[in-house]
Amino acid sequence: VQLQASGGGLVQTGDFRRLSCSASGRAFRNYSVGWFRQAPGKEREFVAAMRYSGETIGYADSVKGRFAISRDNTKNTMYLQMDSLKPEDAAVYYCAAQLAGSPEVVGHWGYWGQGTQVTVSS
Repeated sequence: VQLQASGGGLVQTGDFRRLSCSASGRAFRNYSVGWFRQAPGKEREFVAAMRYSGETIGYADSVKGRFAISRDNTKNTMYLQMDSLKPEDAAVYYCAAQLAGSPEVVGHWGYWGQGTQVTVSS
């Protein structure tokens, strides 16, 4: 499956933003999907994940209550709704897909989008 993330940009603290990730190739509906982010000088970290069934797997503690992952299998697209953005949310956000594995382990995700930059001004 090929993934392409979009929707990043410059926002102000407290603003909202929705990221999208479109998929092509093999049956998207069979994959669990996830969002990760990587800030400069830091490792890529788990943000959120959802099973192929649409069941949310979980969120990083730092985004719980502010971010929401969703998917529309009819459009082969996944989303990350980000509300109440903070400067520490600034990062390159990556979408990912997997058929199996631990959702919070970066190395268990086999398919990645190219990343979209989110910048949050204070």
